[in-house]
Amino acid sequence: MKMCNRKVSYMIRRKVMAAGISLVLTAIHFSAHAQDGIEGINEANSKVRSYFDAGTNLMYAVGALLGLIGAVKVYQKWNSGDQDTGKVAAAWFGSCIFLVVVATVIKSFFGV
Repeated sequence: MKMCNRKVSYMIRRKVMAAGISLVLTAIHFSAHAQDGIEGINEANSKVRSYFDAGTNLMYAVGALLGLIGAVKVYQKWNSGDQDTGKVAAAWFGSCIFLVVVATVIKSFFGV
């Protein structure tokens, strides 16, 4: 019985040692293939820069759409004789100008 227990204990120790060695070798293998992340950062930078022109064009399009909607709203108020037509016109015009200026400033600020 004692001999059998020793044999089982020896086999368990061998399996634990083999698993430990396997784990260490796997960790060494993966750490050898690890990168510092610079390539990923550069790739993300190039992708964001490639989308920036499309985003700027989208902001210009939204500004144009707001300008058209604002023009219709101001025209309706002007025809109905409302007193606050100037305020509404300034608000709509200001929002359109804001979108165009923000897109241009961000584009020039980041050098895209």
